[in-house]
Amino acid sequence: RSWKEKIAALQVEVNNREELIQELKVERKSRSAALQQQLFGQFRMLNYRKEVKTLCDIFSQTVHKTPPAGAGECAAPKLLQQAYLHGWKPIAMAEFWWGNSPKAEIRHHGYYYPACKGKCEPILQHMLQGLEVEENPMLQLPEQGYGKLKIVYEDEWLLVVNKPSGMLSVPGKGEKESVYSLARQLYPEADGPMIVHRLDMATSGLLIVAKNKKVHQHLQAQFKNHTIRKMYIALLDGIIPQDEGTIELPICPDPLDRPRQVVDMEYGKPTITHYQVLERRDKCTRIAFHPHTGRTHQLRVHAAHPSGLHCPIIGDELYGRKDKRLYLHAESIEFTHPADGRIIRITEKADF
Repeated sequence: RSWKEKIAALQVEVNNREELIQELKVERKSRSAALQQQLFGQFRMLNYRKEVKTLCDIFSQTVHKTPPAGAGECAAPKLLQQAYLHGWKPIAMAEFWWGNSPKAEIRHHGYYYPACKGKCEPILQHMLQGLEVEENPMLQLPEQGYGKLKIVYEDEWLLVVNKPSGMLSVPGKGEKESVYSLARQLYPEADGPMIVHRLDMATSGLLIVAKNKKVHQHLQAQFKNHTIRKMYIALLDGIIPQDEGTIELPICPDPLDRPRQVVDMEYGKPTITHYQVLERRDKCTRIAFHPHTGRTHQLRVHAAHPSGLHCPIIGDELYGRKDKRLYLHAESIEFTHPADGRIIRITEKADF
């Protein structure tokens, strides 16, 4: 009994100390945030019109309302600030990565990258005011006019189409052609969401479209249970030595640079891809990807990240270098037919 009383008394003391520690942590966080905001208020960013805004002013118009850590410390804002202070007119500027890639982000030595959306882009939107600048290529949409979708397979319950590179799977911002909008035109009487799964706008290949809600639910369940098999063909920007293997990486969105994904051992969701090299030629590798999970940009990250193949897909402007197109194509898909249980396997060869 005496030991229990001693332990109880000590536990009370421990609890009091832990409570004090927690209070100090909260106070430290509050003081740190206040100091950081004070420092951000000292960053007086110019533009070509000689207009001045602090970082706090600039980021007050963003979703998060406050500057993120490290804001204003990147090369582009510093170079522009020095130019304006000396009365110089910037003519052109490009930023490229030098050295090894960070562990989480994907960066390649000597590759050019745009400003990140969460940190530098708001600052540059202010600092470039007064200059004649080209339209942001990341916001330019491909021209309309794909015409009819190529239907690779069709029956009374569903169809499988070949989505061209550059077309959205579902409508985005603005009035833009998508697989959904074209499918809705073809089948105005169809009920339900129709689009069973998605491909990135830059990726071409096979998409399943359901003609009614029940079929849509059945196919979605197959995706959820990982019973649908898909194969992608890609061209990689370089030669990889291994012939086949499996890549497993935890990935999640970069909160400061969407839609870019990062590898995050703490918050990332598991992703698995099996690959087979098909051909090596002209400093590029033709490869088949068999994804076992279906996260955003999974194959693109698995190809480009140093812990993956460290060899980005040709034409990947987010994780590699821009080209005529992203050389990634969903070439085959295998699923169980919702109506009669048949195994359906559809193939549409890549045009590269």
